[in-house]
Amino acid sequence: MPEQKNVNVVDLENLKIHFPVRRGFLRKKIGDVKALDGVTFSIRPGETLGLVGESGCGKTTVGRAITQLYKPTEGLVKFKGKDLSGLSYNDLRPYKRQMAMVFQDPYSSLNPRQRAGDIVGEPLLVHEITTNDQEYRKRVSELFKICGLSSDMSDRYPHEFSGGQRQRLAVARALAGNPSIIICDEPISALDVSMQAQILNLLQSLQEKNTGMSYLFISHDLLAVEYISHRVAVMYLGKIVELSDARDLYKNTLHPYSKALLSAQPLPNPAEEAKRQRIILEGDVPTPLNPPPGCSFHPRCPYAAPECAESCPELKDYGNQHFVACHHVS
Repeated sequence: MPEQKNVNVVDLENLKIHFPVRRGFLRKKIGDVKALDGVTFSIRPGETLGLVGESGCGKTTVGRAITQLYKPTEGLVKFKGKDLSGLSYNDLRPYKRQMAMVFQDPYSSLNPRQRAGDIVGEPLLVHEITTNDQEYRKRVSELFKICGLSSDMSDRYPHEFSGGQRQRLAVARALAGNPSIIICDEPISALDVSMQAQILNLLQSLQEKNTGMSYLFISHDLLAVEYISHRVAVMYLGKIVELSDARDLYKNTLHPYSKALLSAQPLPNPAEEAKRQRIILEGDVPTPLNPPPGCSFHPRCPYAAPECAESCPELKDYGNQHFVACHHVS
């Protein structure tokens, strides 16, 4: 596959993914769960894009859409300028090799019946990256060392590793195909605090050594997202409501939902935590089966006006590539 210079690794254009809901003996369709409802953003080479939002807002669906585990209902998923929609399984293979995922639970994402070396080396065989057994073993050993594991551990089974070591195995497996992007779906949420820091530092060091590799870092941990991300996108009910440089978003939060989300994140400094005023949102998150008209956040927004229920705000640039979807941001 020919490389293109100055092209984003990923471009999502008005991406919609709807899952049909069926009932009854004849499985009649009664509606659609609008998991993603018009998502647009890009990921640049060597960039980490953080993706945050409440559970069920569509973060994981975005990652699975990029890797083509979910096919778009509408919109485009482009990888290095190539639209992946409609490609056959065989045509997708060279693109799949350049994508990888690190999942949330290191306990269930690894095959308990495979040895660690076979788990890490499986992508080498699937994508026919190595040509002989000696080259295969050498590459597996390199991947173990890169991720802070001893190559002597390759004969162990996953249950013989700690949680942090298992996640290192998952990262090593993701690196095996020399990917251009790794989708990190809540990669530290199942780990203790010290191991979280180690995995974050590992991901950063890998990106520094391979400057062209990008991450989509999906997480509930806003402090971790701030630490590792270059840009951050905030999702609510299948839509991007704010997208900005990480420092600008955390220091100059504009969208009401983003402000409430950040106010719920505990601060490490007790003095700052005691002074901070939390923003409590009323009501529950609407169902994606029947989202509200207009701005999907307006039923819970403290600044909602009649126009918010009538028209959906577009994602607009309010300066310095700080995009916000809100009628009341000026």
